[in-house]
Amino acid sequence: MDGDKVRDVTAALDVLPGYHYPLPSSDVLIANLDAVRERIDAIRDNAPSLPLAAIKLLSPVANPGKLIAAPVNYGKHLEEVRGTPELHHHNQVAAIQRAGLFLKATSSLSGPGEGIALRQLHRRNDHEVELAFVVGRRAINVSRHQALEHVAGYCIGLDITIRGPEERSLRKSPDTYAVLGPWLVTADEIRNPGVLDLRVAVNGEVRQQSNTRHLLLGVPELIEYASSFYTLFPGDVVFTGTPEGVGPINPGDIIVACVEGIGAMEVAVRAA
Repeated sequence: MDGDKVRDVTAALDVLPGYHYPLPSSDVLIANLDAVRERIDAIRDNAPSLPLAAIKLLSPVANPGKLIAAPVNYGKHLEEVRGTPELHHHNQVAAIQRAGLFLKATSSLSGPGEGIALRQLHRRNDHEVELAFVVGRRAINVSRHQALEHVAGYCIGLDITIRGPEERSLRKSPDTYAVLGPWLVTADEIRNPGVLDLRVAVNGEVRQQSNTRHLLLGVPELIEYASSFYTLFPGDVVFTGTPEGVGPINPGDIIVACVEGIGAMEVAVRAA
């Protein structure tokens, strides 16, 4: 990016290898990110410049094999959930170490330019701002001490949630309920993901504001935990959890989510 402009480096995708069915389990771009970045460096100066405002921002990861999410991973949010029946519905009050992780449908993935299309409008739909990271290298049984070597980069995540008694994976998996963006900031730009401010505002009102230092399980611990159960592939996305202050959203709302070192993304809310 150059200020409020971006370089169109789509031509760099020519370095991606061709595939035949069956397709790989990983996202092709993320699996070949080093080669793509090298090509970008070679063509960037002569690439056309476009105004950011004229571009529809999609998810920076197109084909993740998994969308993994960490529930109640901030202490104050756990207290908030335990103290609010409308949030816990008498069945979701365990700490993350006991609750574990959950999966969101990959079909729920969207970019900030696509907006959020709310379903089940007779029920409460909530915003949850999160730091999200993208796996860059295959990982299985990875120690927390080597975990950050397996991160391709970081994004802002919005884990949109329908409140109710059902399993999290169902209520958090409608189309557009996993917003990722506004772009991928590569891991070399964020050396320590455990000290980042994050916040979200709805229609100009700040609802959530915290720092990733308050995560119960940080990025290295989440990689260690997740990779002890299943293989993490390049392109898998992990939503690290949301702080206290979750609240309802409605059609017509405008959400602005920010994470330090990444930037901000504006997301419009509509009815499905």
